[in-house]
Amino acid sequence: MTSEKGKCYSKGRSMVEEGAAMSAGRVKVTVGVCGGIAAYKAVELVRLLQDAGLDPHVVMTRAAEEFVRPLTFAAISGHKVITSLWGEDAGAAPVELGDEGAASVIEHINEAQTTKVLIVAPATADTLAKFAHGLADDFLSTMFLATTASVIVAPAMNVNMWEHPATRANIETLKARGVRVVEPGSGYLACGMVGGGRLAENSAIVAAVGEVLASEGQAESIADLVGETVLVTAGGTREAIDPVRFIGNRSSGRMGFAIAEAASRRGARVILISANAVVAAPAICELVQVTTAEEMREAVMQRLSEATVVVMAAAVSDYRVAKVATQKLKRNGARVLELEPTEDILQEIVERRRAGTLAIGFAAETENVLENGRAKLERKGVDAVVVNDVSSGETGFDSERNAGSFVTREGVVEIPAMSKVQMAGLILDQVVRLRVKRTVGSRS
Repeated sequence: MTSEKGKCYSKGRSMVEEGAAMSAGRVKVTVGVCGGIAAYKAVELVRLLQDAGLDPHVVMTRAAEEFVRPLTFAAISGHKVITSLWGEDAGAAPVELGDEGAASVIEHINEAQTTKVLIVAPATADTLAKFAHGLADDFLSTMFLATTASVIVAPAMNVNMWEHPATRANIETLKARGVRVVEPGSGYLACGMVGGGRLAENSAIVAAVGEVLASEGQAESIADLVGETVLVTAGGTREAIDPVRFIGNRSSGRMGFAIAEAASRRGARVILISANAVVAAPAICELVQVTTAEEMREAVMQRLSEATVVVMAAAVSDYRVAKVATQKLKRNGARVLELEPTEDILQEIVERRRAGTLAIGFAAETENVLENGRAKLERKGVDAVVVNDVSSGETGFDSERNAGSFVTREGVVEIPAMSKVQMAGLILDQVVRLRVKRTVGSRS
């Protein structure tokens, strides 16, 4: 038995059998590949969808077969590739794939009924026109009309074709009907021209699939954090006054734990640094337990070089007692404690992180919530701040529910009151969007 990226292949089993084994428990999506030079990029897209925990099947147009052979997709996906309405997918169903090549038209329509998302990449001008006008002369265009699943199209074509009024009208028609369009990028095109029409990055397409599944309540179906190492801090630090007493806060650790667990389910390796949480930490993470702000700083800095994303959900003390008593302080009238500031862990993360590492801060506020959140964003130099109003007894500290705003330099995403588990998923959705923006921006 050999293994590649977590997938096992046993001797003596056909690709169909292997495909069925790998597909167990995975959400089925369909990738429609149209004829264009960008068709070769769909091979990697299928692989990325697999890495994201999905079960991609492939449908090809006849023109697409001129650029990539169906056997390539069959070998990667472990499923027969559909290229015809008539069940004679000779090129798509080699002998090793068994009798599936004799599938009937009705069995083919099953593809439209069982997929959760139809992703067309690259989507040519011809296919977009068919979709917009309801034409159905091949399997892909027939499936588009027959499916009730969400549809995502990623156009790719010559710049003049992309900018032509007919194409623009077709795009607007599809958007009006609920089709998600992953806009093409600009740059050097295969035809030799420079401009719009280049297929969007595969990471952006996968992110769009994740957003669609999340909107349908299936956020956990996609492992869109595969390859990321997410460092999460949780709980509240405590600063000693004497051997018995301490300065602390009401953080339970629930929000940070929810983020850590959700990130792990979505494929990330998770390092969880927890301070004095009142709930049990998820067992699926690498757990480091600390007490004070200084201990948290040391733990974070020791592991920072491993992280590609840092989420500082912990409530870290801003001050500590300047001189900690070695013995329990006795009650003897009024007492004044001299406090000194603790280390600014978030600021140090921004200064010492590796290039490309995302830094997400948290801000617990009781007034001027958004204003203070934006100020922290600029002051610390982080990529985003999750700011929440902890003055309410319904959400925030000591509660299983939370609400807030995900603040970036591009804008604000409001997060209404919900469970901290649900909020963790929405926060990670925004982190994935940030990652896609940074990746696309660095390549443009």
